[in-house]
Amino acid sequence: MSDLTDHGAAVQGALSQRYGVSPDAVRTLMDAVSRGAGYQAQFSHPELGGMGQWSSGGMTMVGDMFNTGLQHLVSSLCNEIAAAHAQGSFYLPPPQYAGTLMQMSGGTWWPADLGQPSASGGQNALSYAIFPASRRLAVNLNGQITVYDTGEHQIGGISQQQSGDANWAFTSQFGPVNLASLPVVSGTPPAFSTPEPVLQPVMAQPAPPATALSGQATTHDQIFAALEKLAALHQIGVLTEAEFASKKAELLARL
Repeated sequence: MSDLTDHGAAVQGALSQRYGVSPDAVRTLMDAVSRGAGYQAQFSHPELGGMGQWSSGGMTMVGDMFNTGLQHLVSSLCNEIAAAHAQGSFYLPPPQYAGTLMQMSGGTWWPADLGQPSASGGQNALSYAIFPASRRLAVNLNGQITVYDTGEHQIGGISQQQSGDANWAFTSQFGPVNLASLPVVSGTPPAFSTPEPVLQPVMAQPAPPATALSGQATTHDQIFAALEKLAALHQIGVLTEAEFASKKAELLARL
């Protein structure tokens, strides 16, 4: 657990006394609100009804669902903590070793001037630290440290790794934001891999049908069928001998 700054200690003491809850319960909410960048919190403490959550301008939920007094208490505490969080960090930065920004023994790796992050973590070869007050996101990918400007994004954590070794996405209030889309403040951005184009197999075109032959065969069949009908009509007296001879000559001329 990180040590509190004078500002953080003052907030903890004042809220504990004002709301009649233990300093430990207040610290639990301070840590939760800080992890949520001042906009949301997920916490668990027996004085606060067990597990619960809070969001700025949204609903407050506590383990004791029908205890409206406890909901109001948690909501008021979180709102005051969020306001104090915007005024300054609650936590002292960890000690830095002279001459290095990297503490491979489990300490911090981000530049010291960024202070204490609201959240940090890692996935596979990438580590990250979020600094909402200064709108910065520090990323350590295989020992290469890059600091990004998050702008209006309220980065909440890593979302997923996209295709390639360095195409990472983070969550924000606007949805997933790709790391490659953020402006670089310091350091060299990782070389984002571009997926190789997938060559689609070219299907061999089928040989065109022998339209001339098939058409010719079809025409012959039709003519012979017509001749049979003419003969039948002539036989039953529908066509005269002259009419039958004329139509027959026309059809035979088409062969």
